[in-house]
Amino acid sequence: MEFDVIVVGAGAIGGSIAYELSSRGLNVCRVGETDRINAASKAAGAMNGCFGEITSGLLASDYGRLKLEMDRQARELWPDWAERLADASGIRTSLFTAVGTHVVLNSAGMDEVDTVNYETIERSLQEYGEPFETMDPRTIEWLAPNHLVRPLRGMFIPNEHSVSSHLLLEKLDAALLATSGTLINENASRVLSEGGVATGVELHSGERLWGKRIVVAAGVQSLELLSEFDSVVKKIPPLFSGYGVSILVKLPDGMALPKSVIRTPNRAFACGLHCVPRGDGVLYLGATNILSERPKNHALISDVQFLLDCAVDQLNIDLHSAEIISIQVGNRPISADGFPLIGECGMQELWLATGTYRDGLHQSPLLAAYIADCLTDGKSTDLDLRAFNPVRAPLIGLARELTVGETVKQMFATGYEYRWDVKPYWLPILDKGLSTNYQQLINELHPSFTPPPELIAFSYLYESMRVKLTQYYKEWS
Repeated sequence: MEFDVIVVGAGAIGGSIAYELSSRGLNVCRVGETDRINAASKAAGAMNGCFGEITSGLLASDYGRLKLEMDRQARELWPDWAERLADASGIRTSLFTAVGTHVVLNSAGMDEVDTVNYETIERSLQEYGEPFETMDPRTIEWLAPNHLVRPLRGMFIPNEHSVSSHLLLEKLDAALLATSGTLINENASRVLSEGGVATGVELHSGERLWGKRIVVAAGVQSLELLSEFDSVVKKIPPLFSGYGVSILVKLPDGMALPKSVIRTPNRAFACGLHCVPRGDGVLYLGATNILSERPKNHALISDVQFLLDCAVDQLNIDLHSAEIISIQVGNRPISADGFPLIGECGMQELWLATGTYRDGLHQSPLLAAYIADCLTDGKSTDLDLRAFNPVRAPLIGLARELTVGETVKQMFATGYEYRWDVKPYWLPILDKGLSTNYQQLINELHPSFTPPPELIAFSYLYESMRVKLTQYYKEWS
């Protein structure tokens, strides 16, 4: 049996693309295990964050501002998308779990990172004419932090909500089947080709499926499925895993859930500390973010301990009495230049939709419509994503001359959030040491191509990451 489209990936992006195509009358097969072990979507807080996710680094380039525009457009799609999924799946439980987002600036981080990002959020809201309210953080209901890390400033963004990631994935499964799509509960091992054209996929069991077009949206593992296309893959930014831990807790009796998302600005390579109500006394706490050589299946004790300590200290000290329901692990796909891989993939009838890092679930309705438009009539929305075509030279985000300093600041900010106790006379010594090491790393990688700060910090630790970057840069030198 030959399908019109085979979509590889069972996360929010793959699920959304498969449903969108199936709803347009195409014969669609979606491939991927529905238990979604270590998938980013399953472990996500699923905030419909747009301005709440902004950092100064994001706005430092046209490509970062394009990502912001993607987030803005995606946010506007969610109400209709949620209604469509409810109608198609027959599951009427509301996807939305929180109303609005509170962003708080506290004393747990570092002025040059946290305050700068907070003020960037505030300034961007003003520039785009977005509604928000500046408020005394002491008036935010539910927030009751340790006084040592008390909030200094606060704002409320009324149009940025959250959804239940688990319910979203359940609805996507049901909606695909209800529109006559095929769901294969097995992972793919590779994409097949013939005569320079993608023709199907091979499953781990050895079974082969055939399709007129193949869309790979398998997160951080997407490029591993393209083993037959080495000459193409070498020119695509390699993917790395942004391994993260989130925790679901049951609040103690008498402790109500917050009504909104409560979060800090994005900080130190991470997603900012945040809590998201899930209903029935269940609260989502998230999330750590550490780049790793390979996707992880299990949480490290150090990350669980750090996240719980931050949540109790910075959000509500009464969380110490909450019960842990589950510890979730996700692996976010981050590309070598920090920007997504969206579009036709240098091989006829092969498309990629990955590399979205922290934005994938939020952008999933937008990416579904974009890919579906491209595959069905050659047209797309008014959003031009050609810059993110997978086969590309490295895109420039932060200027090379600023990257070392930004990496050092982010590393210092991590230390402050860990509450390190460093004597003042050690700070310039540490600064000089880190700066020297990072500058040497950048120079050795390439004379002009520069990875984002996250990759500099962690490729300094992992040789395999440096090797992948060097090989990719060589293809475009």
